[in-house]
Amino acid sequence: MPIDQHGDAILDGVSIRGLPKVSLHDHLDGGVRPQTIIELADDIGLEVPETDADDLADWFAEKSDSGSLVEYLKTFDLTTGVMQTGEGLSRIAREFVEDLAADGVIYGEVRWAPEQHLARGLSLEEVVAAVQEGIEEGEDAAERRGHDIRVGQLISAMRHTDRSLEIARLAVDWRTRGAVGFDIAGPEDGFPPSNHRAAFDYLASEFFPATVHAGEAAGLDSIRSALIDGRALRLGHGVRIAEDLEVVSRAGEEVLVQFGDLARWVRDREIPLELSPSSNLQTGAIERWGTTMEDHPFDLLYQLGFSVTVNVDNRTMSRTSLTRELALLAETFEYGLDDLEVFQLNAAAGAFLAVEEREELIDLISSGFAE
Repeated sequence: MPIDQHGDAILDGVSIRGLPKVSLHDHLDGGVRPQTIIELADDIGLEVPETDADDLADWFAEKSDSGSLVEYLKTFDLTTGVMQTGEGLSRIAREFVEDLAADGVIYGEVRWAPEQHLARGLSLEEVVAAVQEGIEEGEDAAERRGHDIRVGQLISAMRHTDRSLEIARLAVDWRTRGAVGFDIAGPEDGFPPSNHRAAFDYLASEFFPATVHAGEAAGLDSIRSALIDGRALRLGHGVRIAEDLEVVSRAGEEVLVQFGDLARWVRDREIPLELSPSSNLQTGAIERWGTTMEDHPFDLLYQLGFSVTVNVDNRTMSRTSLTRELALLAETFEYGLDDLEVFQLNAAAGAFLAVEEREELIDLISSGFAE
């Protein structure tokens, strides 16, 4: 399904870009416009590998398509490098929201790690305030263009450092000022959620929700720790939950699958999986099943009743959008509008909002797809 010059695709005569969408797994430092990187880098004297925006976009795509999460994460040295001033953070957050709105997103959660943005003297409070200012400016700009969007912060701690309890306290401090949840990010393999049990204990005591990166670079033990140690209400990626499924037999389109206890728990509890198809290919998260979109276990998980959601992970690195991810899935697995609506309803149900707000979001999605 071709994506046109405006970043849109047509399914059953309908613009995918124009459909109401929910974005749950979207990194701020993974969604910076290449031209903004070039301009901010020039302001602070930071060297960039390319000085043309299109060439820089090509550089990100090439470096990110490595099949390794560790190598993929190295591209973030450049984006975080230009996110060390209040002005830079606010601009990037504002543009981030504007880009979401232009893609038809009506609710988004942006995740980022404040501890990575202190190199030029800002405090944790100052960087969160700068990002929140940019988010609100982006929401206002979108409203002026006739698009209503709400974006909440997922305050993240880096899983390979020892600041998670401090960052958890920061997130709770901002719960009425824009923060909607907590996450741990960074290298997954070797840094299990159990390392951050004190932070998750604190969050649980404050009834503050957490989503945890798990089941991407590491497997079932990582997911198990996210649920038990992290009390995760959603799984960041979580694609490797499919390792706990055994295909017993196939007869035409009928597939008999045996569930492991972990997979059954995640399915039966309707714990949302924040799947990011293009990113999962780039980082090698689905290498057990293959290297193409057709090999992605997304459809298996969907058909088995898991609460699958569709996400971009890092728009700049994957050179993608939520519209593009949905179009790729529709083309690969022959999905129709009804399927795309289910993915959005799953995301709305899993959003870190009060139940009344989630119900309102669900109504907006249902009416938008009906129109």
